[in-house]
Amino acid sequence: MRKITLAVTTLGALAASSAHAQSAVTLYGIIDAGLAYTNNVQKGASHGSLFQATSGNINGSRFGLRGAEDLGGGLKAIFVLENGFSVQSGKLAQDSRLFGRQAYVGLSSSQFGTLTLGRQYDTLVDFVAPLSGTAGTFGDTGFAHPFDNDNLNHSVRMNNAVKYTSNNYAGFKFGTLYAFSNSTDFAINRAYSVGASYAYGPFNAAAAYLQINGSSSTTNTTGAINLAESAANGTGGFLLGSDVQRTAGAGLNYTYGPAVVGFVYTHSQFQGTKSFGSANGTVRFDNYELNGKYALTPAVSLGVAYTYTNGHVTDSTTFGADPKWNQLNLQAVYSLSKRTDVYTEGMYQHASGRNYVAFINTAGGASSTGNQVVGTVGMRTRF
Repeated sequence: MRKITLAVTTLGALAASSAHAQSAVTLYGIIDAGLAYTNNVQKGASHGSLFQATSGNINGSRFGLRGAEDLGGGLKAIFVLENGFSVQSGKLAQDSRLFGRQAYVGLSSSQFGTLTLGRQYDTLVDFVAPLSGTAGTFGDTGFAHPFDNDNLNHSVRMNNAVKYTSNNYAGFKFGTLYAFSNSTDFAINRAYSVGASYAYGPFNAAAAYLQINGSSSTTNTTGAINLAESAANGTGGFLLGSDVQRTAGAGLNYTYGPAVVGFVYTHSQFQGTKSFGSANGTVRFDNYELNGKYALTPAVSLGVAYTYTNGHVTDSTTFGADPKWNQLNLQAVYSLSKRTDVYTEGMYQHASGRNYVAFINTAGGASSTGNQVVGTVGMRTRF
């Protein structure tokens, strides 16, 4: 009897171990907190220097659950639920959503790729952003292009989205996304996106396209995007709102020993917008970015990114027609361990054009002039 009981117990333990090996749920996250100084911030009728305790100067603070269940035959059921929050106040980010960063479920095949449904990133974020200064492993939030006009800093995620991402075929990957309007007016507040990347040795290249129809809709706020979320993020990204928005981008980088250099170009066009005083006209941004990183030692990395943005605004009686922005970003990171580091960043932006002022993404507010400087120190830990 003892032998039978022992055998049953052993088989049960092995079965539990096997089931555990086939299914897994991981808790993960990052906490980014720091202190920042901005030389000039306009607050109502007053303006001056701003000192602030910050959350997410580089990476937005977050925690998430990532799960996978082996269904056999190379097929897995997967999900991600990712929350964003402020470490300084504990408040929810992304317009107070519980899982505002990502929330999706899907199937992943070792042969056919991955299909997911839910709140997700568009393909510009998936393919082009990793080659930019807005990469999560680089400057991310503070290095965003003016107003995050190309969404490389994912100011807005896509709701109601169905996304397919291919496997890696000899260095080539591609993906596509469609975000439903969830409205009887099928074309109002919907989005679609397509992108691809190629890696060969030290060389990486990527390109992507995003189109959003009816982002300025006031009758459908439960569609692909929600402008209130961008306002809550405080970045101004996608707050332009338009009848049709088209954004295309491409980038490349090259790794040589401890150094990585890259170039990214994006073009964003908002048609039928009332931004910058335009009377239902067009606003256009062309962003040209050069970036580089250098691993000085295994623990110390240095980074620099420069972006020139050429804008054009039609039908505006308030602002000039051809604004321009120049932004220089510097970064130094010291790793205390594989999970924890400290960092310092400096950002300078110059805006030109009638009635345009500087506004760096993490500044805490727009400048009262065409110039703005932000300096920050912080700490990140991952789990």
